Amino acid sequence: MEKTDTRHPKAPEIDISLPARAARTAPGMFSSFKHPNYRLWFGGQLVSVVGTWMQIIAQGWLVYEISHSEFALGAVGFASAIPVLLITPWGGVVTDLIPRRTLLVITQASAMLLAFVLSILAFTGLVQVWHILIMAALLGVVNSFDAPARLSFVVDMVGREDMTNAIALNSMMFNGARIAGPATAGILLAAFGPAWCFLINGFSFLAVIASLLAMRFPRVDRQPPKARPWQQFTEGLRYARSHGEIVALLGLAAIFSVFGFSYNAILPAFVDKILHAGADGYGHINALVGAGAVTGALAMARFGGSGKRGRILFVANLLYPLGLVAFAYNTHFQTALFLSFGLGVGFMLVLNSLNSLLQVRVNDAMRGRVLSLFTLSFFGFSPFGNLAVGAAAEHLPMNLTLAISAGVTLALSLLVYWLVPQVRKLA
Repeated sequence: MEKTDTRHPKAPEIDISLPARAARTAPGMFSSFKHPNYRLWFGGQLVSVVGTWMQIIAQGWLVYEISHSEFALGAVGFASAIPVLLITPWGGVVTDLIPRRTLLVITQASAMLLAFVLSILAFTGLVQVWHILIMAALLGVVNSFDAPARLSFVVDMVGREDMTNAIALNSMMFNGARIAGPATAGILLAAFGPAWCFLINGFSFLAVIASLLAMRFPRVDRQPPKARPWQQFTEGLRYARSHGEIVALLGLAAIFSVFGFSYNAILPAFVDKILHAGADGYGHINALVGAGAVTGALAMARFGGSGKRGRILFVANLLYPLGLVAFAYNTHFQTALFLSFGLGVGFMLVLNSLNSLLQVRVNDAMRGRVLSLFTLSFFGFSPFGNLAVGAAAEHLPMNLTLAISAGVTLALSLLVYWLVPQVRKLA
């Protein structure tokens, strides 16, 4: 086993005045920070998402430690995402009906409660894989309402003029936390076990709840809906279906969800059996993916509004699967770190391009419902990929499993571009 650097960055301290100063120095890249509500959101979210990444890493390692099963890892991913598949479209309806800030406070408080329950199970030594499956499923229910509300809330904070920039900065923040969170989780896992990661994550939700409550918005009188929820749901489907570019973007999101990003489901086993690294190495791999994603998000924040998003998406679409094949057949840990960085860049370019291209094309009245379909495509279909990868890795070599996933991603993406060639030219 190769020795790795065990020094880890500390979780960042939040000072919402820093983004404001950054906005004055680089208005193009940080233009969203001129909005006070967004500065509050960014600061609170950064604290919370560090905790979220700590729980993601600790949960995956705990499942593998208990079961030593790649299928169990895939099953947990399946349990967390299947509620998204079933409930998210209705989450979009709710997002268009009630104040998004109110909905986000409810979802964040619910996620906090689930993290505390998981920490208690881990501290008492009672935790079993079926406990984690239930907790993952319940968190999936919460995310079914949280994700469309979170995506739609961007325009409430910054308006349409800074929407693309805010989307990129949100991704930068989320994946910046992916550097600190896994690194910190690796230290805590090795020294104290996963329970502390779950507990810290629970407390971290207080930061985002406080930031939401501190925001100030002009009073808006909401008109009562004229249609019933089912009619609103079908109206959103008809709206999306009538726009070919939206259908193509949702299709690309589903392809990458099921085939492109499902490698995460068996990553703990891959790090253990192929790279021969422990919990510390697993944290390093995730941190480098996060560093790459931050780099990709910064690139989108700087250049994403330049009318080249369609071309950026197309290039990233081609290069990402090739990088995944290289990662699958590499056995050298240091090279795996480099490739992980590249996977993070590709992931973020694809995700941000899809998100921003959808956001600038959707009518405000349909925003929650269309973005719930994006959430459904990108996160709701992922359980099938997680379960399939986990099951395949039980019978096939893990590198072959990942290579097949990459090949299918590339082939289906090219099919979408052949059927809807104008996607490459979207601004």
